[in-house]
Amino acid sequence: MELKPGAVVESIRGHDEGFFVIVRLEDGFAYLANGKQRPIERPKQKNPKHLRATSVVLDLSRIQTNRQLKAALRTALEEEDLSWPKKM
Repeated sequence: MELKPGAVVESIRGHDEGFFVIVRLEDGFAYLANGKQRPIERPKQKNPKHLRATSVVLDLSRIQTNRQLKAALRTALEEEDLSWPKKM
């Protein structure tokens, strides 16, 4: 699966394991946010080698706030029957 902005990915390496949304791709890195630990304003820079893509892609033009991002990510994961992290 190709990585692109709006794609829901799973971080498989590092202390931030879990599901995130790609906010942007730049200089060979993916910038991730989930609306809680990583807000849209302060995305996590991550090497794409440490990400596993899912089949879910969110429309970022409809997501303006961290609350909307978190709700959209939760809904998308529930629809795909993927486990939602307990700490969110």
